[in-house]
Amino acid sequence: MKIIVVGAGIIGASVARALAVAGADVVLLDQRGPGSGTTATTFAWTNANRKADPGYQRLNIAGMEEHEKLAGELAGAPSYFRSGGLQCADAGTEPSLTANVELLRSRGYPAQWVDRDEARRIAGDVLIPEATTAIAYFPSEGYVLPERFLAAVLGDARRHGATLTIGQVVAVGERPQGASVTLADGTVLRADRIVVAAGRWTAGLAARNGFDIPMVTDVQRGSAIVGLLGFVRSPASGLRCVLHTPGLNLRPAAEGATVVQALDLNPFVDPADSEVDGDIAAAIAARFTAVTGHPSPDIEFRVAIRSMPADGHTIAGYPPGSSRIYFLVTHSGITLAPILARLTAAEIVTGTGQDALTPFRASRFAGVPRSDSPAVKPPPGEAFAQRRNGS
Repeated sequence: MKIIVVGAGIIGASVARALAVAGADVVLLDQRGPGSGTTATTFAWTNANRKADPGYQRLNIAGMEEHEKLAGELAGAPSYFRSGGLQCADAGTEPSLTANVELLRSRGYPAQWVDRDEARRIAGDVLIPEATTAIAYFPSEGYVLPERFLAAVLGDARRHGATLTIGQVVAVGERPQGASVTLADGTVLRADRIVVAAGRWTAGLAARNGFDIPMVTDVQRGSAIVGLLGFVRSPASGLRCVLHTPGLNLRPAAEGATVVQALDLNPFVDPADSEVDGDIAAAIAARFTAVTGHPSPDIEFRVAIRSMPADGHTIAGYPPGSSRIYFLVTHSGITLAPILARLTAAEIVTGTGQDALTPFRASRFAGVPRSDSPAVKPPPGEAFAQRRNGS
């Protein structure tokens, strides 16, 4: 069976590998190069935390378990780390954290309360904010080094016979005998099946070819899919796990670097501006110093445009009217990539539907009114807005 996978991010590369391992003849296509889309701007936290829908949470838990298995199969330096995750709350956020811990425990998800000393032992060389009133620890969570993970997955895909080609896909189509993709230069590539894993570009490609893959597509200041990541190159951090505080989220990166995000500041990020707002940059730098004790951090900022299905949940499978073009798009790409890859490959190669993916078909949107917004919006950042406005 010949299969073309469109999109060489974490999801597409993982699917290409799984298909090649299953014996398929795989061509992986990307318009710019591997990992140049959302994969390059992900916080890369592996978790099933704050997933209100039980089915979606189970899928994320399966993704975490699949990471454990895959780590033993991929060559090269480790790219997945089950470090555990800490969440610190202050008086304003403690009720929300408490409710979440209680819900997770009721579902059997590992969660426990820790004191400051235990939190410092887990997290490493960081400062627990003085305003912290409660700290929860989630031992099954962790993080991925995306570039390293992608390289390992692509390397394994190639070892199993997959090939990578650069080209912009402008059309996908199918007929009784097979499917095809058309590139911007007019080249037509034919296969038995097409997997579209084009991240945030999926909805547009689908719509141009008569398919409805509902996604959030508003890429403007204040959109829920616009975010900002900071890559702290120096000073080196002794952080050992994913750490969430009311003002800043942090995870370890390669060679002592740290990745940071401040979710309450995302609504003020202008994706059309090539330079990050100075007030936002200064606020994140100050928050990093408060958590680590390191002054004057050297931070490289990247604007992130997330891949977000309209209801926040994964879309996987053949849409209505298609039996050869398989769409795969998710907001939880890092956590879900290994499990979605394995299940997708099983569905395509064997022709047998996988129960874990049944709730996530595009057909669930049929006849259901929807707006161009996800299930969860980013926090408004009111305090920051007031400071900027001098009030």
